[in-house]
Amino acid sequence: MDVQQLFKILKKEAECPLCLETVKNPKTLPCLHSFCLECLDKLANFARKQLQTSIKCPVCQTSFPIPDTDTFANLPSSFHLNRLVDVLALGDSRVKSQKCNACDENNPATSYCFVCQSFMCESCFLYHQRFKATRGHRTALIDKLQAQDVQELMERPVICSQQYHEDQPLEFYCEDCKVLICLKCSIVSHNRHLVTDTRKAAREQKIQVTEAVAKLKAEILLYENEIKKQTELKDKNITNSMNAEKKMTDTVEEWIGHLREHEKKMKQKFREIYEAEQKQHETRLENLELITTQLKSCVERGQGVLERNISAEILQGSHAILGRCEELLNARKLDRYKSPYLNYLVNKKFDIFDQILVTKTDSSMCSVGFDYSEIGRESKFVVVTRDSDGLQCYQLNDQFKVDILTPEGDHLKTVLKDSKDGKYTVTYTPQCVGQHSFEILVNGQPLTGSPCFVQVNHQSYRFAFNFGSRGKGPGQFGWISDIVVSDKTGTIAVADAGYERIQLFSLNGKFQRTVKLTGGPFSLAFTESGDLLILAPENNNKLCLFSEEGQFIKHINDKHLKKPQHLSIASDNRLIVTDEANNKIKVLSHDGNHMLVSMTAPYCDKYPKCAVYHKEKIYVSYPGAHCVKVFSKKGMYLHDIGCEGSNDGQFNYPVGLVIDKYNQLIVCDGNNRRLQLFTLSGKFLAKLQGEYFHNITPWNAASNNNGNLFVPDRLGNHIFVFS
Repeated sequence: MDVQQLFKILKKEAECPLCLETVKNPKTLPCLHSFCLECLDKLANFARKQLQTSIKCPVCQTSFPIPDTDTFANLPSSFHLNRLVDVLALGDSRVKSQKCNACDENNPATSYCFVCQSFMCESCFLYHQRFKATRGHRTALIDKLQAQDVQELMERPVICSQQYHEDQPLEFYCEDCKVLICLKCSIVSHNRHLVTDTRKAAREQKIQVTEAVAKLKAEILLYENEIKKQTELKDKNITNSMNAEKKMTDTVEEWIGHLREHEKKMKQKFREIYEAEQKQHETRLENLELITTQLKSCVERGQGVLERNISAEILQGSHAILGRCEELLNARKLDRYKSPYLNYLVNKKFDIFDQILVTKTDSSMCSVGFDYSEIGRESKFVVVTRDSDGLQCYQLNDQFKVDILTPEGDHLKTVLKDSKDGKYTVTYTPQCVGQHSFEILVNGQPLTGSPCFVQVNHQSYRFAFNFGSRGKGPGQFGWISDIVVSDKTGTIAVADAGYERIQLFSLNGKFQRTVKLTGGPFSLAFTESGDLLILAPENNNKLCLFSEEGQFIKHINDKHLKKPQHLSIASDNRLIVTDEANNKIKVLSHDGNHMLVSMTAPYCDKYPKCAVYHKEKIYVSYPGAHCVKVFSKKGMYLHDIGCEGSNDGQFNYPVGLVIDKYNQLIVCDGNNRRLQLFTLSGKFLAKLQGEYFHNITPWNAASNNNGNLFVPDRLGNHIFVFS
């Protein structure tokens, strides 16, 4: 490297950050940045005038108190900067600061001996060259220094500054005083102190400094990584802000579009009203002008006759003229058409429901955990809100939206509980089985993976107990034709057609009372008020109404029924009856006086057995067709469930139907000796068979609000209860 280029580099390194000149009397702040003493003192004086008690380092902005003396003269000097200043002075011909170290005359140095490591004046240099012991030493003229010479001068030994020690290098280090000393100092001033060789002490300090610097480098990596992350967050914030602003703009544009469309529709209505009103006025004007023309014509004819005054003409035409005049005078006067006043009303001020939400919550980092979900059982899942680092956080203004869709597309009710710590518990109760769609929005943004899907499993029925036996006594049965449970009281009513009676039991199967009914009850149902409506076809197709206590209330004679088979009551209190005589399902008013709907299955000559209503659909069993047919509320045929067979989802003489609290359709599959469970759309879920069904034919079933299922043996042995 060229020596001038090296001096240029060294001069830049020795530059004061405040005055941008080569540092003079350099002082080093505790933050390790060095400045001219004069510059630091000026900075302190300026701060004092601003009533400040501290200054900030102009490089790193670290604060330091201003000394009471108003000067930083007591700060340490930088060894490296002092050496730089000395070396730079050698390259400046205008500065002659370096003195001869070989004589006592303080002559300016003109050369340097790299062996003796001392500066020499011109005369000392000549003597140095003549003296045999030093003649071969490597020397250099100061004004002809090379780059390598400058580097060696930077690394020359430090000479002691104590009086009479100027020829002694600082080769020792006092551990007690923490200063560099020469050999003479160690004897005179530091006697009995712990003195170490400079290189040894420096080596130990170097190890400590190396370790400290290494730790700082590691810290730098941490901060650089933090800067990188902070920059990423900054960029992400910019993107997020721009996206949010764009969304707002797009939303406003969409609103404006809707308003423009609304404006067009309203203008079209205005035009239609205007054109209709103008047409009314034009029609009225045309009629008025026509009548006026007719009146003028009659006047003209009559006036002509009068002016001519010919007796024969007057006598001959007077009757016609008088008749026409009377006709025109007696004609109905047209009403003047008055247009209605046209106003434009706005029912309420236009409300804007948008808002800007500032939050630390990052929806892309939020998490959710789902548990096992079963139909009819309360289920929960927890959403945890997190910041951009994935750490759990809580923001008061965070907004949640949870939308759960059933397989049929219905919205499931949810309850959200805020734990005030970043955890949100969502509670829901599935009402049907199958795959449910969960869409979770946090502050309008979907969670990662949303919408997600959760499989809701069917409710498994397990045997609980049984009651009853075959016989004529209380709590015994002959032939069970139907069974129902009161939603109001939980009372179980069993139609014992074999012995023409209804037997009532408590929820645990304990016998309560008997209701006798001549003609044998075929079917029965509890009304909303808890009364018992009984269908007895052999009793003139009468519907008999009893109180739950067994007291007869009244007969309902229904002329619409021919050969009724089964009775059920819909949630809106309408009566649903299957009629074998004409293969119809009839929907009657609650009092039975009016037939509201009558329906038959297309292309089916088999009679319907059991019909139940649920969620605006009517489910009807057809034993002879080995299927269940589904109708709309208004009687329109929709589809079949199942077909003939013994596999899952197939039937052999299906009879009784019940829809439990879990929205499961339960079909009594008679000749297959089992119960089959379906979704309301007809998807097979599960079956109950074996063990309790080996020797019975399940003909009817009932369920209650507690989730219990009651299945009687048709021939009257037992009633099995499943929960």
